[in-house]
Amino acid sequence: MSNKAAVSPADKSLVFFNSELFSVVQMSKSFDDSKAFADAIPKKTYQEIIDNYNKAKQNEKESPAWLKSFIFEHFELPKHQEITLAESAPTLDAHIELLWNKLSKTADDNTEGSLLPLNEPYIVPGGRFQEIYYWDSYFTALGLIESGRVDLVESMLNNFIAIQSTYGCIPNGNRSYYLSRSQPPILAMMIEILLPYQQDEKAFIAKNIAALEAEHHYWMKGKSSLSNTVLQSQRVVSMPDGSLLNRYWDEQATPRPESYREDIELLTHLKAENSEDFYRNVRAACESGWDFSSRWLGTENTLESIRTTRIVPIDLNCLLYKLELTLTDFYLTLGQKDKSDQYAALASNRNDAIQRYLWDDSSSLFMDFDMDLRSTSAVKSLACVLPLFVNIATKEQASAAAIAIETIFLKSGGLVTTPEETGQQWDSPNGWAPLHWFAVQGLFNYGYKSLAEKVMHYWLTTCESYFSQTGKMMEKYDVCSQSNTAGGGEYDVQEGFGWTNGVYQAFSAYFKL
Repeated sequence: MSNKAAVSPADKSLVFFNSELFSVVQMSKSFDDSKAFADAIPKKTYQEIIDNYNKAKQNEKESPAWLKSFIFEHFELPKHQEITLAESAPTLDAHIELLWNKLSKTADDNTEGSLLPLNEPYIVPGGRFQEIYYWDSYFTALGLIESGRVDLVESMLNNFIAIQSTYGCIPNGNRSYYLSRSQPPILAMMIEILLPYQQDEKAFIAKNIAALEAEHHYWMKGKSSLSNTVLQSQRVVSMPDGSLLNRYWDEQATPRPESYREDIELLTHLKAENSEDFYRNVRAACESGWDFSSRWLGTENTLESIRTTRIVPIDLNCLLYKLELTLTDFYLTLGQKDKSDQYAALASNRNDAIQRYLWDDSSSLFMDFDMDLRSTSAVKSLACVLPLFVNIATKEQASAAAIAIETIFLKSGGLVTTPEETGQQWDSPNGWAPLHWFAVQGLFNYGYKSLAEKVMHYWLTTCESYFSQTGKMMEKYDVCSQSNTAGGGEYDVQEGFGWTNGVYQAFSAYFKL
């Protein structure tokens, strides 16, 4: 009997992504979107397919027609069809109720391929995104709760914790090619919104607190490697005074399998000598959820200048503060005062560091920190609302943020992500549901009720107007000119769309009270 451990389907797919066949197919432009082949399900084992390819290519000229025939013979390709509903809905609220059924997936079978199977039902965002996504799911959950589908939110939470237990992190999404990165940490927030629906809150906390601690360990991994000469390690950054903050990162520094051709083609236009830096910075931006934005770009504001890992982001550090504060409260609830005090100290230290390094006096705004410039970034972004969302802004800082929201970010259709027009999707003129949620909740936290209601009204009107014209809910919107379809980025704007549905329902419910 062999003592060799069984190779998981995830590992097999990752090996395949490094194969000659995978590279040939992706570079052949057989698919408009590289994600299609990365998501393909092999009809035989990967090794059998590679062997068949190696034999066949000796007798073929590898014409596009032959290659396409080989692909369809050996792989089942994903079908990303336009969402159609069997019945029309009289209102947008009713339409979203129907959409949830379309976006729902049952527990996965243990199939070969890049999908990491989940044991319980879940919601996918829509369009090309036919797997669960980590930070999307919190905003989706807001709507599912309004729809009375608390059980589905709990299933999604259980899936995240199970995948974390198996792989050591909650990946970007349940695909093997996402295992080298996570996304903005929202696990504590998902647990928090489920607490009111538990018969025994203390038991629910006890059941899930280990997962919260594991998430914190994931983000702080590399901390022990820091020294006077080593100032960054993985996702941890030692600031000039020795305090610790975090950045986005990715364990890999290669082309993304789901954007393989696109990454390689972009690299050919680079003047930089270090391809690994480029690939890692692209991947790290994907971990941020803001892929891509002027926040991560050099002064020329082109994707070739991307430098994500040199930025200490305000939003990430606020969410980690929220995680540390939640662990503080939860351990106190469980009667573990020593553990509670430990996380309280970490939260306090992070709060101090955020105030010291991520507040910019000259612009009166919370900003990202540029490690190379050793100062705050010049890019204003809607990430500035996160300190209000997690309640660490002072009264004066909140006032300045409210002024910025109204004078810099608020447009006729809602909040623009940044004032910069770069052609990247997380920049002007685009607006995104998650940032509207953070902004509105942050404004409410500091008593800016009328401005919060104005933001909600503008966003709801944008969603409703676009729906009345097209019958669709979208991933993002042009908030500067609502009649336009949002653009920018690596792919066409997607319909569905989980987080837009969720935030729309949560905002809509507020006005029905």
